[in-house]
Amino acid sequence: MVIINAKIYTMDASPIESGWLRFEEGKIQAVGPMDDYRSVDGEQVLDAKGKNLFPGFIDAHCHIGMWEDALGFEGDDGNESTGPCTPYLRAVDGINGMDRCFREAAAAGVTTVLTGPGSANPIGGWWTAMKTLGVRVDDMVMVREIGMKFALGENPKTVYHEKGVAPYTRMATASVIREALMAAQRYMEDQKKAEEDSDFDPPEYNKTSEALLPLLRREKKAFIHCHRADDIFTAIRIGKEFNLDFVIVHCTEGHLVADILKKEGVKAICGPFLTDRSKPELKNQTPAGIGVLTKAGVPCAICTDHPVIPIQFLPLCAGVAVGYGLAWEEALKSLTIRAAEIAGISDRVGSLTPGKDADLVLVDGDPFSPYVHPEKVFVQGVEVPERPIPGVTE
Repeated sequence: MVIINAKIYTMDASPIESGWLRFEEGKIQAVGPMDDYRSVDGEQVLDAKGKNLFPGFIDAHCHIGMWEDALGFEGDDGNESTGPCTPYLRAVDGINGMDRCFREAAAAGVTTVLTGPGSANPIGGWWTAMKTLGVRVDDMVMVREIGMKFALGENPKTVYHEKGVAPYTRMATASVIREALMAAQRYMEDQKKAEEDSDFDPPEYNKTSEALLPLLRREKKAFIHCHRADDIFTAIRIGKEFNLDFVIVHCTEGHLVADILKKEGVKAICGPFLTDRSKPELKNQTPAGIGVLTKAGVPCAICTDHPVIPIQFLPLCAGVAVGYGLAWEEALKSLTIRAAEIAGISDRVGSLTPGKDADLVLVDGDPFSPYVHPEKVFVQGVEVPERPIPGVTE
């Protein structure tokens, strides 16, 4: 199929004012200006008539499929709050790919998500990168274990204070994380010794340490939930101690210390910021934060934290950030190429580049406007059905 006469935001170069894009078998084959377009006999052609064509949008931090829509405990599979250290858990085993919010996300142009455990535990488990169109999670997954979820601040304290067990304090939360990583370091060293010396017995299998090895080898990312500036600094401290490839998630007070975060080379996933300040550590929450961070040179993506903000409103969140000072072009990057780079999936998504997934969003107008909705969305070349209306088009 080929889309012609579109203004194409490739994200790896300046927009093509009037261009064409060809895709086949789920991948982008070619893209260019209309002057270079040559038709192919029998090819399906979609005339965009001057509309805007974007890469599929990416929500780099949400819990879609983990907290199912319109359900209580029965659909809550996001927090295994029976112990503070559970790195061996995998989101892919808890996601319901048939949650209707996936259909709402896809229809809104959100074609890729990172989803997984919540922030009850200092170490919560493996996150998954996946598409939003499909039925079976196994068929929707891009990277089964994209990174490990960590959490600092009030959430672990609140959960375990109510249970009467550690961590009660920020000190204990950091200690849980540090102890697990130190044990995994020793476990890794003992494995290496056993490989090099036949007289040295390998360590007994330990599921906690085994799960953390890819982080210590920098093969996988650490996604660290933190809001307050002091928690962000703790995340940086731990990240340095163990040489982790880490990303700050939420980064609510990041704008207060933007210069420090730039100096430390921090990457951030910002949001949600269309909420009330529901707990003390959100007292400085503002949609202006990501604009401040971006101007300081901190790479940022925007997230909904779905179901905190329903995922179909991800583009609206970007629009609000623009209204609070984020440049429009930077907002677009935060949902496309920059989100892909921060998540570690830019080899497949984030730009309209030949060889990447044919995740496409065709919009007549500004995709961040509350009055504008995608006219066409494709996920890996498959057209997404129209926006579902609960009880009518489900």
